[in-house]
Amino acid sequence: MLTGTIAQDRELPTATAQFSSSPHGARLARRFAVRSLEGWGHPPASDVSCTLALVVGELAANAVCHGRVPGRDFGLRLVLDETAGLVRAEVADAAADKRPPLATPVVPPEGESGRGLLLVDVLAERWGWEPREPVGKTVWAECALGGPGTVREEV
Repeated sequence: MLTGTIAQDRELPTATAQFSSSPHGARLARRFAVRSLEGWGHPPASDVSCTLALVVGELAANAVCHGRVPGRDFGLRLVLDETAGLVRAEVADAAADKRPPLATPVVPPEGESGRGLLLVDVLAERWGWEPREPVGKTVWAECALGGPGTVREEV
């Protein structure tokens, strides 16, 4: 079991925003993530900021491409847990019927798309999805503050 699990029992720094379900909205979500981390003391050039920018970019792009419902935005929520050494990104969209695969998809080398969740799987400590009430889903990923693979397992 990893010691770096986002705490549920205490107040943590959180940033939330809504974005249009468009490529422009996905770019703005990525910028929002980088600026939020900068406000929490993690500069844009840091490993965690670069990692989170990629992860949020992929999750937001998936929300725009696969989770778009006309007239509905997607949401981004970031939670910083310095004690656990993690930042959690949650991207919520309105498409409940379009769920991420249970396992990371295998993409043929000549394929032109389909690598987003593969990148998230490599960069994040863990990721998953949950149904969202009243409609939709939330896809989340937890990234180590020191960069990929720096959260230590309990001994």
